[in-house]
Amino acid sequence: MNNTKSDRAGYLYILPWLLGLILFTLGPMIFSLILSFSKWDVITGVESIQFVGLDNFKAIFHDDLFYQSLKVTFIFALVSVPLYQVASLLMALLLNMRTRGMKFFRLIYFMPSVIPAVATSMMWVMIFNPEYGILNQALSWFGIQGPAWLQDPSYALGALIVMGLWGVGNTIIIYLSGLQGVPEDLYEAGELDGAGVFRRFFSITLPMITPTIFFNLIMGIIGGFQYFTQAFVMTNGGPLNSTLFYNLYLYNKAFKEFDMGYASALSWILFMIILVFTLLVIRSSSFWVYYQGDDRD
Repeated sequence: MNNTKSDRAGYLYILPWLLGLILFTLGPMIFSLILSFSKWDVITGVESIQFVGLDNFKAIFHDDLFYQSLKVTFIFALVSVPLYQVASLLMALLLNMRTRGMKFFRLIYFMPSVIPAVATSMMWVMIFNPEYGILNQALSWFGIQGPAWLQDPSYALGALIVMGLWGVGNTIIIYLSGLQGVPEDLYEAGELDGAGVFRRFFSITLPMITPTIFFNLIMGIIGGFQYFTQAFVMTNGGPLNSTLFYNLYLYNKAFKEFDMGYASALSWILFMIILVFTLLVIRSSSFWVYYQGDDRD
């Protein structure tokens, strides 16, 4: 009797979460899967949905803008994900030092990550402005003529990648927590054995924080392939589609051209791409991720 009451109480507590999962996650996913095989202009009611089979997917693979958006997104992910991980880890190593006032510096480096993406984007639009932006003004002090960052197809994507370095505070905090979890006695043992700073980093620190690297890498891949807000606000895919990210192209199809069936098919292709890369990283984790207590002999 008591077990039944406990079970009911447990289900009652998780009921809000279950309702949220069904109504806001599983429900929309199933509906978008149905739409991916249909044609619907969003404006009319659901009764106007027409089943078209694989027509949306066939059209996608003959769409030049699809390949352009895929190219832009892949370049961004392949460059930004490792760059952000390395930069975050280096900053976390510095912020892990026992120095006076370190809490203040940690706060300073974390603050940009909590600023809304739209506000951050507007600020960087001004920084990248070719006429009065601070970046080009700083370059002019060294006799360098700064480019039109967001108006030049050669620089626009690189500018967005550089801008992302300003908001890696969340990743830094996660790396910092991983670094603080490394046992001090391992470093003491390394010093007694004559290991230098770099040897201790590669032989002790790096292996011990591989679970943290694994988590940040997965989140970085997912975030990199879903990049949207900054490109939407700052460039809207331009110039010449040089920053036409996949999610931005998907948004344009859904809410500008009102082709929800096509957009749903695009979303499921993106889902499969992210799933494949995530599974590859998870599959490879057995070769490089170390957990305390693992017996790999």
